[in-house]
Amino acid sequence: MIDLSKLFQEFASLKVGIIGDVMLDTYIWGQVERISPEAPVPVVSLDKKEYRIGGAGNVALNCQALGATVSLLSVCGPDEEGVVLKDLLKQNKVNTTYLHKSSKRLTTNKTRIISRNQQMMRLDAEHTEDLNETETNAFLHKIEKYITTQKPDILIFEDYNKGVLTKKIIEKTIGLCKKYKVLTAVDPKRKNFFAFKQADIFKPNLKEVKEGLHLLTEEVSLPILKKIHQQLKKELQHDISFITLSAKGVFYQQGNTADIYASYMRNIADVSGAGDTVIAVGAMVYAITKNVRLMAEIANIAGGLVCEEVGTVAIHREKLLEECKLLLV
Repeated sequence: MIDLSKLFQEFASLKVGIIGDVMLDTYIWGQVERISPEAPVPVVSLDKKEYRIGGAGNVALNCQALGATVSLLSVCGPDEEGVVLKDLLKQNKVNTTYLHKSSKRLTTNKTRIISRNQQMMRLDAEHTEDLNETETNAFLHKIEKYITTQKPDILIFEDYNKGVLTKKIIEKTIGLCKKYKVLTAVDPKRKNFFAFKQADIFKPNLKEVKEGLHLLTEEVSLPILKKIHQQLKKELQHDISFITLSAKGVFYQQGNTADIYASYMRNIADVSGAGDTVIAVGAMVYAITKNVRLMAEIANIAGGLVCEEVGTVAIHREKLLEECKLLLV
């Protein structure tokens, strides 16, 4: 059995890059005591406002929480939200050198208005069209500089379909990673689902897989998932399929090695951000151990742990270590 304490200490030796759509999550809390006389809508008396890091930034927070040296590669706008987001990342010890500022785009900002623990409204300010040619080339320059100068151990692609991970950027970046022997892990979305060819770890959730492969089956079994892996392999020529199955756990396959790890019993409070935690933890474990079983086991535990917290939160390193020592016997 692997020395888990030693493994967790080795996280500090990793250089991890996260590339994809970063966003600012704004939470506004208030009280509703009356209906507006102007329209049949509630009037919210504001109490407080809070900013949090979302999207690919949450994957970066999870990697940093485990002790890695983390850089975020993304695109934001020349706006106040971009300044707030960059400051938050720096406060959380995430390197922002490779954030590209585009004069043509907004920083994605999702504003949630909450009263009595209920979300009243969400306001999204964002651009979702693909980066134009000029933006693409400028961003690719930053990506190449990061890979060649920082020499990361692994690069995690986190796609939210906001236009940063275009087909060209995906293909060029994976090509650079192959050239410089950088591992790649992918958390895809439907738009460019099959663009991540030759990635090392491909981690969709089951719903995304069904949509991508146009599957109607409701059965979740090892034989069915092995067939899904073969279908994905035919399209992507990737190494590892790592599929999250919601409450049913995770599936992995590398070569002929495949299994399902069921979820552990948890007091589920909020599933937000669980996928971010799974890809972050799984990628880091695999980067150190090259052990696909251990990757799936520890990532599965981590995904369950963050679901016990309200809101999107990064994994707690010591708590995860304790759980792994308890459950992985």
